[in-house]
Parts: sequence; structure tokens; C-alpha cells
Amino acid sequence: MTTRPSPPARLSPAPAAPVALTVAGSDCCSGAGLQADLKVFSAHRVHGLTAVTCVVSEIPHHVSLIHPVPADVIADQLRLLLTAYPVAVVKTGMLYNAEIIRLTADALLAVPAARRPLLVVDPVMVATSGDPLITPDAVAAYQEILFPLATVITPNLDEASVLLGRSLKKAAEIPAAAAELHARHGCAVLLKGGHLRTAEAVDWLQDGQGLLILSAPYLKGVSTHGTGCTYSSAIAAQLALGKSLRPACRAAKRFITKAIAGSLTWGRGTKQVQALCQWR
Repeated sequence: MTTRPSPPARLSPAPAAPVALTVAGSDCCSGAGLQADLKVFSAHRVHGLTAVTCVVSEIPHHVSLIHPVPADVIADQLRLLLTAYPVAVVKTGMLYNAEIIRLTADALLAVPAARRPLLVVDPVMVATSGDPLITPDAVAAYQEILFPLATVITPNLDEASVLLGRSLKKAAEIPAAAAELHARHGCAVLLKGGHLRTAEAVDWLQDGQGLLILSAPYLKGVSTHGTGCTYSSAIAAQLALGKSLRPACRAAKRFITKAIAGSLTWGRGTKQVQALCQWR
């Protein structure tokens, strides 16, 4: 008698992962930009989508070339993705100019309010190398068009100085600066203080509940290429997983601290390049 093998057990479909969309530039060294965002999303088991705004030729400490993607191509990516997927959170990185900022805002406003994604805005303006990453018209567009739609914005000290029109050099100045940006734009503000290079890397979250201080030991001797992208996309991933803003920021602070501590290094001396360990 011939025995037929039993059919394989049918597996239950895996539950759908939350979805996050990054609207950002492509970084060819994959330490920042949408490549960093995707690694962070995957580390959090969040499905990542990308709308590419620019192609950037760069390595840590040097930006060689920026090529903006045509506006109609960016707009079509956003339209298609926001229509087809249940996007929980949109995270923006390098938007480059006012036109790209405007079409990003338009795409979000086209989504019915009941299912409009949360918005994390990392107002990328200057690379760690000092190279500019936006055109002059972008600063006003951020403030007038995109910030009013944001759940949270995540400027570093240099970016906050541009937004406020004054230099921020001391930790004592930062709580008032975060409060001013929050009052001006109506969104939560995570003002990142890593550029102070003090013993503690301190960030200040100003939201409707007041001021929350996030602190971790400052780790010396590590390249900071991609920290802003990694931190803000970790916040976006935590929000996509259903956390409210304050727990999301706390978890993201732990994530970025581990990513910096686990950084990878290639080469020596002036030819050394590093990358954050974003999959931790």
C-alpha cells in the first residue's frame, strides 16, 4: 500500500507590520539618509518605505555632490505610497528646497485627516562636515509649511540656531530655545544637545506636558555621521509601533546611544571612516 505524505501544515499569515515612510535623500555611504532610516525601521520590525528627494554623493566628513530628484517624481512617490499603504508615521530628512517641502506638505494634507500619518521632521540643514544640505528658501518653508503639520521636530543646535536666528552655545540656553520653538510652531520639539560635547549627551523635549530631559553619557572618538537621521527615525519607528511621544523619545535615546557605542570603523588616521551600528 502506497502512503501519501501528509500535506504541509498551513501557516497562519504573519500579522502586518506597522509602516513608516521616510522622505529623505539617498546617502551613498549608507551612514545617513534613507539608508540609515531603513536600517533603523528594520531593527524595530517596522516596514520602511522611501520617497527619494536627492541623490547625495558623500562619505563621513565630506559631501561631494547633491542631485535633487525632479519634483514631479517625488510627488508621485508620495502619492503612490500614501495611497497604497497604511502609513502610520512619515519621517522627513533632507528635503533640500522649498518646492520639495511644499509638495511633501501637500501630499500629507491630501490624506484624509482620520488616517493622516504622524509626522517626524528632522530639519536637515547642514552636514556634520559643515556642508550645506538645503537651499536658502528652505528655512522659511520649513517653518511656514511643514512644522505646523509635525508631531515633533528634531533640530540639533546648529539647526535650532538657524531657526531662531541666534547662536546657541550653552546648555542653559536650550530649555528656553525649545520652549520658544514649541510655542512658535505648535509642535513638540526635541532639541538635541550632542554638539555641546559635554560629559553627558543631553536632549530637551518640549511638548504640551512641559520639558523632558533625556541624558546619556557622551561617547568620545566616534564619528557622528548619521546620528540625527538614526535618532529621528528611531522616534518614528517607536511611534509607528504605537508608543506615545515621550516613551518613543526615551526608547529612541537608548537606541541611538547603543548605535554610537557599537560604531564600526574602517581605515586609519585621516582616511578613517565610521558608521553607526543601526541594527542594534
